Amino acid sequence: MTIRVWPGVPYPQGATWDGEGVNFSIFSEHATGVDLCLFHRSDDAVEAERIRLPNRTDLLWHAYLPDVRPGRLYGYRVHGPYEPRE
Repeated sequence: MTIRVWPGVPYPQGATWDGEGVNFSIFSEHATGVDLCLFHRSDDAVEAERIRLPNRTDLLWHAYLPDVRPGRLYGYRVHGPYEPRE
């Protein structure tokens, strides 16, 4: 199954089910890109799907996935500078 990716909205932040799909929104001040990683099971070592969040509004990266349902496991992979001392 191909997961459709629509622009989504920046607010509310987090993963929000609207009865038809899920809007994902995450804040990052320094990211150069954000991937949404979807998993089938909690013990999966590798994501089943990796989706680049295509839209950024101010400092919020976001996308709407009409094919995702509540309970889907997810995480984010954030790209950009790794400078923990700064």
